[in-house]
Amino acid sequence: MSKLVIVGTVAFDAIETPFGKTDEILGGAATYIGLSASNFHVDSAAVSVVGGDFPQEYLDLLKNRNVNIDGVEIVKDGKTFFWSGKYHNDMNSRDTLATELNVLEHFNPIVPEDYKDSEVVMLGNLHPLVQQGVLDQMTTKPKLAILDTMNFWMDIALDDLLSVIKNVDVITINDEEARQLTGEYSLVVAARKIHDMGPKYVVIKKGEHGALLFHNDNVFYAPALPLEEVFDPTGAGDTFAGGFAGYLAKTGDFSFENMKTAVIYGSTLASFCVEKFGTERMQNLTDKEIYKRLDQFKSLTQFDIELA
Repeated sequence: MSKLVIVGTVAFDAIETPFGKTDEILGGAATYIGLSASNFHVDSAAVSVVGGDFPQEYLDLLKNRNVNIDGVEIVKDGKTFFWSGKYHNDMNSRDTLATELNVLEHFNPIVPEDYKDSEVVMLGNLHPLVQQGVLDQMTTKPKLAILDTMNFWMDIALDDLLSVIKNVDVITINDEEARQLTGEYSLVVAARKIHDMGPKYVVIKKGEHGALLFHNDNVFYAPALPLEEVFDPTGAGDTFAGGFAGYLAKTGDFSFENMKTAVIYGSTLASFCVEKFGTERMQNLTDKEIYKRLDQFKSLTQFDIELA
């Protein structure tokens, strides 16, 4: 089984959706990725930073899910990164109400020694220079480096982003970001252009419309599971990335065929994430629930057809 390094934010979120609102709750890309990947019982480590205001119980939650937190720096006199957002009625669009970088502003990631030889690295959504800084600390080249990013970094640090994209094997972004990064409306053409930037695999997330996986001329589409209720989409993309990376770290098989299964696992776990606010649903998820939902995915996508 491969070791997995996860870099990203561990944060406070305050969320408002048509179903209600929260005060400060646990959030952050590394949190969602770590909780999601923990379902595969892989040897993972989170690399992040929090302030002295961050509750020990949240760190214990990650530890109890077998996520090593030696790489989570605690700045005693600092405040933890905070994000607040309000979702519109369609649950696909949102307004950011507040972003307070706090300790994240001067974050210098330190990968624990025992994880510098990890086979899989999951670079969560952070400044591209921070992502590259993690890759630079690896003593052996990872067998699989996965990068997640967003339009914010395309706006303010495009050159740095293009530089780190050259050094990864997989990129996961949403459809809007793929179009912005390439200037192409067609996602097929956009994926081809992103391939040319360096990554062998391109995953384009389409929210409630599923995800696309591209590798050379091969394309795979995984639908999103139709859900009765979506309470809070926050962290769904990171949960997808955690399921994707966790499954690949567990199996150690980085072929296109196995990536397809990883996409299904990522979509399955993301479907749980949105059912409650924040990380609540992910904290006590069981293998039985996951397998039951995987079976639903199989029923959703499987059919017999006779071709004349």
